[in-house]
Amino acid sequence: MQLIVSKKIFILLIFILLFSSCKRIDSGVNPENSAPASIVDLYGQIHVKGNKIVDKNEKPVALHGMSLFWSQWGGNYYNEKCVQWLRDDWKCTVVRASMGIESGGYLTNTQTEYAKTIAVIDACIKYGIYVVVDWHDHNAQDHLSQAKAFFANIAQKYGSQPNIIYEIYNEPLQVSWSNVIKPYAVEVIKSIRQYDPDNLIVVGNPNWSQDVDVAAKDPINDANVAYSLHFYTGTHKQWLRDKAISAMNSGAALFVSEYGISEASGNGNIDLAETNLWMNFLDTYSLSSCNWSIIDKSETSAALKTGANPNGGWTAADLTQSGTYNKNYIITKNLDAFGKLDSSAK
Repeated sequence: MQLIVSKKIFILLIFILLFSSCKRIDSGVNPENSAPASIVDLYGQIHVKGNKIVDKNEKPVALHGMSLFWSQWGGNYYNEKCVQWLRDDWKCTVVRASMGIESGGYLTNTQTEYAKTIAVIDACIKYGIYVVVDWHDHNAQDHLSQAKAFFANIAQKYGSQPNIIYEIYNEPLQVSWSNVIKPYAVEVIKSIRQYDPDNLIVVGNPNWSQDVDVAAKDPINDANVAYSLHFYTGTHKQWLRDKAISAMNSGAALFVSEYGISEASGNGNIDLAETNLWMNFLDTYSLSSCNWSIIDKSETSAALKTGANPNGGWTAADLTQSGTYNKNYIITKNLDAFGKLDSSAK
């Protein structure tokens, strides 16, 4: 009798389990089809394909966000709360950590500047956005051994994270691409690739990362390298857009790791008509961009007014004209991506 009862209970349990499974199928609940939890979940491992940067599904992707100021002068903004605010309020899909190298930066205060950069990297990973790890230097070829050691360390520590984008030379000056910058880049890339074969690497080029056409004619032999294009709308006009088009026509992928809507000095007037031409250019060619910069310095390119809280929480009254324009641009370009995320992760 006890055996018969046990069999009935067993059959009843099987029936309940089968019924529950059918209900899950009928209701369309499928974990594999659930909404992504973060921007990095949405796009995955971004990489170069032809002259485009694409997502995990091989579709062109454009990230838009903010660049932090030189770490040695704007390091108070290199913190988790600031990164979280840029994601949540500005809808940034990428943040650039501009680790200063000279002038009191990494070369002389190595551990301090390294710690600031790590704080931003960790925060971007935590909040599911991309991070540009920028060797913010104008003379990087003179600091090859330090750059190799730094990027090898970052690659070993974070190379398994798809959030990471390496920018190995911010803005070279008027030096040779083929004889100076490219040999430097090849060596640094080797130090990265021994630990990280997958993440995107962005390489600067002569004349403050404007000679992308020159680099494109003598490209680096790495399938996942893009070239940085820097512009300031008050100074750089159609001639620079023509150079960018020439580079892309040569097969190069571009990443706008720094732009401003001021003059190239960081000051001067804001030319909104030229700015709109540049923004249309970014949209036309699906180019990623980081605006310069999150700082409360008294200059035109600064996004914040003097005294703005380093931890975010900024109101409209805390933003400069540049900050207001670029916040609106970033939100407009990224809102659709954030709309695809699981509501609990937004």
